[in-house]
Amino acid sequence: MEKRYDVLIVGSGVGGLYTALSLPEELSVLVLSKQSDTLSNSNLAQGGVAAVLSFENDSFDLHINDTMIAGGQANDPEAVDVLVHEGPDDVRKIMTFGVDFDKNPDGTIQKTLEGGHSRRRIVHHKDTTGAELVKKLLAEAHRRKNITQCENSLVYKLEKVKSGFCAYILQNGEAKTVFADYCVLATGGIGRVYKYTTNPAVATGDGIRLAYELGAAIKHLSYVQFHPTAFNGPDREQFLISEAVRGEGAYLLNCNKERFMHRYDERLELAPRDVVSRSIILESRKTGSNNFYLDITHRDREYLLNRFPGIYAGCLEHGVDITKDLIPVFPCQHYLMGGIDVSLDAATTISRLYAVGECSHTGVHGKNRLASNSLLEALVFGRRAATDIKRCIDKGFAHVEVSERECDITGAPVPKGMRNEINSIMQRAYFVIPDEDAVRTGLKQVDRILKRLQSGKFAITPEYCETLSIATVAHIILKEVDEG
Repeated sequence: MEKRYDVLIVGSGVGGLYTALSLPEELSVLVLSKQSDTLSNSNLAQGGVAAVLSFENDSFDLHINDTMIAGGQANDPEAVDVLVHEGPDDVRKIMTFGVDFDKNPDGTIQKTLEGGHSRRRIVHHKDTTGAELVKKLLAEAHRRKNITQCENSLVYKLEKVKSGFCAYILQNGEAKTVFADYCVLATGGIGRVYKYTTNPAVATGDGIRLAYELGAAIKHLSYVQFHPTAFNGPDREQFLISEAVRGEGAYLLNCNKERFMHRYDERLELAPRDVVSRSIILESRKTGSNNFYLDITHRDREYLLNRFPGIYAGCLEHGVDITKDLIPVFPCQHYLMGGIDVSLDAATTISRLYAVGECSHTGVHGKNRLASNSLLEALVFGRRAATDIKRCIDKGFAHVEVSERECDITGAPVPKGMRNEINSIMQRAYFVIPDEDAVRTGLKQVDRILKRLQSGKFAITPEYCETLSIATVAHIILKEVDEG
């Protein structure tokens, strides 16, 4: 790791990697992964990438309309227009990096249907599309001599300096500093703010905290998506049962093994995620049970094994054979639509600071993300961030100056139990259907924890940094909800 780079990218999911690959190869780029370079929300994405790759039975207008309806018409129309019109070329671009989408027998790209979509337009790699993208983008990044990748590197503080940034990094327990002319935050989601989530352990909202501490605008952080069909097991990290399973014909059943979505929405199992999650909660109150199931057993066994090998294997580990058993499911925190507010070029309100992917708020998702629009957003706005950085460099903007910085990371250990307390507060106060009284009470409790973390002299460790991030994110969400 050098002391200075042209561009620092914090995060190695699809958004961070595609940004790096879209930058000119004469620029020095540093990509940091908090833990391993494959541990990200992107890597866990199952469904696919939504894009209008042909106009046979589909159109840009239809994709735009589906996106706006799913988002409750709260989307930014201009951002949606950019996403839908530019996305297909980015999908074609990643195919040149070797991304392998499933094909039909005639060699054409196979497309599936998911909740909220009016047409089959989701291209996929079995049920591990995100892992396929990350694998191929990482391989391409490794081939680029201008891109340096470092794992186990947590950015615990970001300082704005003249003509750039100074990043304070914990790398394998050692404190380091790196200077960069431009910084791109691509740190993913906030799932670990909740007790139960589909997100991996690294999804603690670090990038949102770093931007917030710099004074960047944060918008609609309370727009949290709860996926309706996470595997209903005892683990804190819940196994996702992809939207595509319902897209391929699965039925959603209540505790009596009866279909019930007709009581809540005419689109049945293929209604948008927020509608299905809310319907499950209302049905659970009606039946007095949290037992819900997906039934895909009417589909051919060989088809299911080929189409959903990851889901089949994951469920089998929990004793469920999806070819003959009902899959126990329940809503779970899954995605963040709000985040660090950015322009159409992914620029934040802080000069030279960009944000891409789930940690950003582009406005494309509105109040509820349409299935398989997330990877598309990471691609489109990652490329746009790279284009804007190149524009600034071509204008001759000044370079950051490297200087020495103090890195004192000593202090007391962070008190135990803080993260669990915040998780319980969020699960109780703001899950699918908010509890207004619990929101007000929870905000006071979270603020007390946050104040203690900010004022105490604690050792700078991953545990402290992540707890601080979780507390900061929880504070912003509950305050936003409380203020209406």
